[in-house]
Amino acid sequence: MTTMTEASVREFKMPDVGEGLTEAEILKWYVQPGDTVTDGQVVCEVETAKAAVELPIPYDGVVRALHFPEGTTVDVGTAIIAVDVAGGAAPEAPAAEQPKAEPVAAAEEEPKPQGRQPVLVGYGVATSSTKRRPRKGAEATVPAVAQAIQTELNGHGAVAEKPRPLAKPPVRKLAKDLGVDLATVTPSGPEGIITREDVHAAATPKPAEPTAPAVAAAPVAPAPVASYDGARETRVPVKGVRKATATAMVGSAFTAPHVTEFVTVDVTRTMKLVEELKQDKEMQGLRVNPLLLIAKALLVAIKRNPDVNASWDEANQEIVQKHYVNLGIAAATPRGLIVPNIKDAHEKTLPQLAAALGDLVSTAREGKTSPAAMQGGTVTITNVGVFGVDTGTPILNPGESAILAVGAIKLQPWVHKGKVKPRQVTTLALSFDHRLVDGELGSKVLADVAAILEQPKRLITWA
Repeated sequence: MTTMTEASVREFKMPDVGEGLTEAEILKWYVQPGDTVTDGQVVCEVETAKAAVELPIPYDGVVRALHFPEGTTVDVGTAIIAVDVAGGAAPEAPAAEQPKAEPVAAAEEEPKPQGRQPVLVGYGVATSSTKRRPRKGAEATVPAVAQAIQTELNGHGAVAEKPRPLAKPPVRKLAKDLGVDLATVTPSGPEGIITREDVHAAATPKPAEPTAPAVAAAPVAPAPVASYDGARETRVPVKGVRKATATAMVGSAFTAPHVTEFVTVDVTRTMKLVEELKQDKEMQGLRVNPLLLIAKALLVAIKRNPDVNASWDEANQEIVQKHYVNLGIAAATPRGLIVPNIKDAHEKTLPQLAAALGDLVSTAREGKTSPAAMQGGTVTITNVGVFGVDTGTPILNPGESAILAVGAIKLQPWVHKGKVKPRQVTTLALSFDHRLVDGELGSKVLADVAAILEQPKRLITWA
């Protein structure tokens, strides 16, 4: 996303990295004024929608200025860095030689791009649907330019009759992460270029235009400014992860009618199985803990009660039943709470599920969880027991129908085979959206999870 301010200076704007927010915080600059940068080089790290994302620059040049210091929250579309590209390669292929006044006139006559501006400049082949007005004298050079570009990126000189859409590696990786097929993306850049913004536009539905109020609100007298004792209070700006979490939780709590049910269960046999699995050669090097078996128990309970794995479509007044399980795991990180999910968890064996859990946790702790890893969840587990808490009433992750809270596993007196004995006990809490999950269904899911943890052999008989 760039604009020209001088003949050789380009302004790089804060892009929308795909999480649907309107702002991002600059965490760290990797360059300083005077540094030389190359096309695709990462210049800064920003945080938005619970993810830290590195931003590459889309052209060569020398850094002229950094417009904002680290720690500043910047609106999407605001210029954040100026680069002098006089000594670098121009991002756009030149047309055939013509009078100086003609390119300007042609640019003014071209229709302005709709929606957001492109983030990075990639390369692609012009399609017949492109609505750019052809420039005089360029007919003979465009095929040659397209062929040269394809040769550079694909490593061969012959242009196929129906070449695949071309884009630079960062754009291809973004499309893969967001699940976007580049063949379905309409390019908006020069000569049919597919840009990062094109991919974002294909992955994210456009928000509805706000309607103007019929009657202007009456002016309200400003409230008196409250005074605070700086020595006794600290005011922390709400931004980044905390702001995204607050927005999501308020939206969920006041949209989905929550119901929470509880059950206390003897998990002594499950804990014994955990210790046995740690010695199993098939599980060597994998993360084996009670959460692994709890996750497997929930997956089996969903298989037995598939209607719980659904979401509510308010716009179409439909219940969307999911025939896959993307299992979310709430993770506390230095930046705050995030909920990445394991894609198609229902298809994984126990060793595969253990490996996926290990990767998810380590990636979250390093702060490297991608936005794609936090999208598309269907059901979530939150393990509040690691903090010594018995249970809780968890709030649904937006777009999901159920969330299971696992309390601390403690040695408690328990009636076992007619006698009071010390047993390892925990409390489970299941919150669900009462619009699509009634009490019977929610109770069956929670009871199945508890039954499996009490008798883990049911993982075999029920699965």
